[in-house]
Amino acid sequence: MASCWTYAISSLSANYIYVGLCNDAQARIARHQGGRERTTRPYRPFVVLITEEYVDRTNARTREKYLKSGVGKDYLRGIRDKL
Repeated sequence: MASCWTYAISSLSANYIYVGLCNDAQARIARHQGGRERTTRPYRPFVVLITEEYVDRTNARTREKYLKSGVGKDYLRGIRDKL
């Protein structure tokens, strides 16, 4: 069964947290770090806040939506601020 990942990365150069969904978290985060994603290119480099694996896209999308909400972003800021 194919897995799906939800991940969050935080910019080390700006106050910016990006939350995404993908099939291969390691490759996707490497694309962000390498500047190959237009939306995150100006905010490089990044630190990984979380990567979570789900059995299907529906569950991963539900978690992604939560992490993009106000409460979810507060949760991620809490993780970032402890680093």
